[in-house]
Amino acid sequence: MSWLIKSSIGRKFIMSISGLFMILFLLFHMSMNLALVFSLDAYDKICELLGANWYAIIGTLVLAAGFAVHIIYAIMLTLQNRKARGKERYESSSKTPTQWSSKNMFILGLSILLFLILHLYQLWYNMQFKELIGDPTAVSKGSELVVGLFQHSWVVLVYLAAFVLLWFHLTHGFWSALHTLGWSNKVWLKRIKVIGNIFATLILIGFSIIPLYLHFAY
Repeated sequence: MSWLIKSSIGRKFIMSISGLFMILFLLFHMSMNLALVFSLDAYDKICELLGANWYAIIGTLVLAAGFAVHIIYAIMLTLQNRKARGKERYESSSKTPTQWSSKNMFILGLSILLFLILHLYQLWYNMQFKELIGDPTAVSKGSELVVGLFQHSWVVLVYLAAFVLLWFHLTHGFWSALHTLGWSNKVWLKRIKVIGNIFATLILIGFSIIPLYLHFAY
């Protein structure tokens, strides 16, 4: 199994699997948070279900491991590619979003990681983590924390900017992962790129609705 770590193909395989795992999580996370648009009570019930319970803790650890693997392998592949190319860089005059994102995947990923740290501090830390350690200041109603957070215009703008960066990351990452896993013929590759763009756009819209709605509705 050393080829998964030492070979370029193995590293790309791990990147693809961990990336698809993150995509599934994004779908779940977006669906859960969209409850805020329809019912704050429903969102609080979901937060209670996913609080300091054993299954939620295991899920959190699995997610953390998935993110860590994806980030570590992204760094490894970036360093490997830079070493292989030397002073050469991508040479393309096209400015389409997908091609632009393919040249900047590491920067996009790093920016998303910085946003994720902010997001975890603002929400997860004040809800699940504080509950886990028995901190009496833990937020009992997640909806109150989220609604209060998005009353700040700068927070809404930061989140919207992060969602746009995520869109760029997904437009390349979605089809690239499936391409690495074998969906490489010309017919299906074109279809996967279209599906990836549609999926990334749905994720962008789904996540963006939440801060905008909470900011203007409350």
